[in-house]
Amino acid sequence: MSLRYQINLRILISSLCILILGGSIAIWQARDAVNKEVDSSINLAVQLISFGFSQASQAPFNETAWLPKFNSLNQTRHLSIQLKEPSGQIIGLAHKNQQTNSDDQPPHWFINLVAAHYPEVEHQITRTNGEHLTLIIQANPLDEITEVWEESLGFFSSLFLLTLFTFLAVNLAFNKALKSIGVIVNALKVIETGQYNQRLPDFSIQEYDSIAKAINHMTGELNASQQENRALTQHSLEIQEDERQRLSQELHDELGQSLTAIKVMAVTAGRCKTGAVGTVVDLKQTTDAIISICDHLMTVVRSMMHQLHPLVLTELGLKATMEDLLNHWSMRNPELKLTINCPDEVDYLEQKITIQIFRVVQECLTNIVRHAQASQAEIKLELEHLNTNVSVLRLQVTDDGQGCAFEKMKSGFGLLGMKERINSLGGELTIQTQPQQGMSIIATIPL
Repeated sequence: MSLRYQINLRILISSLCILILGGSIAIWQARDAVNKEVDSSINLAVQLISFGFSQASQAPFNETAWLPKFNSLNQTRHLSIQLKEPSGQIIGLAHKNQQTNSDDQPPHWFINLVAAHYPEVEHQITRTNGEHLTLIIQANPLDEITEVWEESLGFFSSLFLLTLFTFLAVNLAFNKALKSIGVIVNALKVIETGQYNQRLPDFSIQEYDSIAKAINHMTGELNASQQENRALTQHSLEIQEDERQRLSQELHDELGQSLTAIKVMAVTAGRCKTGAVGTVVDLKQTTDAIISICDHLMTVVRSMMHQLHPLVLTELGLKATMEDLLNHWSMRNPELKLTINCPDEVDYLEQKITIQIFRVVQECLTNIVRHAQASQAEIKLELEHLNTNVSVLRLQVTDDGQGCAFEKMKSGFGLLGMKERINSLGGELTIQTQPQQGMSIIATIPL
């Protein structure tokens, strides 16, 4: 069900409720007004007649003198006055001149709702010849009901026009709002395809303008993240190619040359004739050279294997690998004091976590040595048990170096790579730094 249909349905139901309530109130007020008007007319007629008879109580009823008075009272609104003889015959009085045309009469249902039961008022009078007559006064509220009907029609017409105007005004307002929603939805569909340069225009409605600004801010952040990811991917590919080129160069320079030398020595040794003293000396020198070259090759291979993946991480665990890494950096940089605080529990972490933690610490130490100009650095690993089912691994690397400005920090691929490594584990990496106040890198990883 669309929003437009829901709004129109609610407006229609509200309008019907207003019309029903207004109609009930109008009919109740019309009934009350008709009752009051008829009662006052009857009371007035009775009082006038009673007053007239009290003034002429000494003389018998003079029909010639009273008929014109009855005729004038008969013209009064809402009343029907008749004289009834003892035989039941009605004495002819002038009929009411102001009778409502049948075409102008209100509907019968309205008359039945508004009209009430009005009792007849009878008054006994005596003619000059001693004959008794009955004066009958009866309510006739049709003209009053007709007026109330006309007033009700005007009220309902005004209410209907007001409801129609409200309906149109609300629809016009919502049409503008729905157009804004359509613009936002279309922009979101474009953003969904990865076009984060899509921008929403400014809206005159404050709420939609706030939504547009929030979406534009979101697309800006997504676009920046996309650019960072592309740059990081490109940088990773370049590092990969550089690493492959370096390995290829080392294989060519170290392994290739060494293997070639071993092959030449082996061929030379195979061509030597046994028995001579000099030949034995040459074979001894050749075998010593081959052993020396093999030792060198083993050192080169171990170094390459350590660069590709530290075997000690798999064999001895994360704690021993971290300590070995710090010893390696301490020997190469004796002016830098490195300390580590690491519990034994980290050795039981998953391998995908330990390798990423190792690479992050490795990158942190590289940055400290190259850029921080620090005198000491501390690496702290701890496991925080939030409850029986949830634990958190917290890594903190702190140095007392020269720190880094925020703008320069955002442009570094090393920090961006560390952030991506932690995010791949579902964790969060935060950096706290100020110029000349050192740097603290904190990584939190849920386990």
